[in-house]
Amino acid sequence: MQQAETSPWSHTHVFDEGNRAAEKGTRVVMLITATMTFVEIVAGWWFNSMALLADGWHMSSHAVAIGLSALAYSAARRYANDRSFAFGTWKIEVLAGFASAIFLLGVALMMVSGSLERLLSPQPIQFTEAIVVATLGLAVNIACALILHAAHRPGHGHHHGHPHDQHEHHAQHDSHTDEQPLGDGRPHTHAAPDHRGDPDLNLRAAYLHVVADAATSVLAIVALLGGMVYGWDWLDPVMGIVGSVLVARWAWGLIRDTGRVLLDREMDHPVVARVRQTLAGNTPWQSPPLIDDLHVWRVGREKFAVIASLVSDDPALTPTAVRQELSRHAELAHISVEVNRSGDLRALLPPAAA
Repeated sequence: MQQAETSPWSHTHVFDEGNRAAEKGTRVVMLITATMTFVEIVAGWWFNSMALLADGWHMSSHAVAIGLSALAYSAARRYANDRSFAFGTWKIEVLAGFASAIFLLGVALMMVSGSLERLLSPQPIQFTEAIVVATLGLAVNIACALILHAAHRPGHGHHHGHPHDQHEHHAQHDSHTDEQPLGDGRPHTHAAPDHRGDPDLNLRAAYLHVVADAATSVLAIVALLGGMVYGWDWLDPVMGIVGSVLVARWAWGLIRDTGRVLLDREMDHPVVARVRQTLAGNTPWQSPPLIDDLHVWRVGREKFAVIASLVSDDPALTPTAVRQELSRHAELAHISVEVNRSGDLRALLPPAAA
């Protein structure tokens, strides 16, 4: 069969348009963070502040993790048209977010270890100098947070691109399998889509690193002020422990969210219920099909792929008809349908059973 004959069923596997603003923002923040990291580590060691030193090492992980986020954006964009990625390159970004969360957990453990060491072996602290450096670090964190916040795409979470929905599918056939792109000449419905988990997880990871570091900077300043004013030297390492717990909690939340996507554990997502409702709802065929098998997984921030295996003897219920009904949901970017007939079962049984 010539390519011209199959082109109406062909489509791009680029399910996510990327985020160039986030890519640029993460690069800028990485450079700023790396510079401040060096300053805080040297100052924390020189002024003998565990909270400041912990904040500096914490920030060093941010420099690496945010750099990883920038690299992930670049790699996803570079290989976007590489057909060896069966469902696109978006999960490169999610993988970077997962790795960033692991970095955060590692830093939290380092902060706990160092703080406990200082609790057991207290050392004098040069409070004034340490407070100045910690305040500078907080200002840098706020600036980085604003840069990353601005990197969010305008209207993000509500834009649905359909570059391959321009095909008009006129061919009708009785094939039992159909793997086609969206687009049947009918408008898609956008009724109350659920965007749970749809935000840019890679950008969220970078943003979380900056916010976590800002929080530890605040804790360091509080600890240093308490030690300088009230002589509570023990407050410095205690705040280091408090900061580590806070960072660990944020890291775990990011691991949970990115892990769900990487493991395709989203069959409880509302889009699955909408798919089932569409198959069982008011449709052109006489009776709803039996859903023998259904797989739904994310292939972009707001895009999902669907594989459905159905059983029905209704001649009007064809793979094309099912695909057309499901394509009304804009978040379904790739739909594959298999329709089995009762007579097909006899062909699958051993001769004796048949």
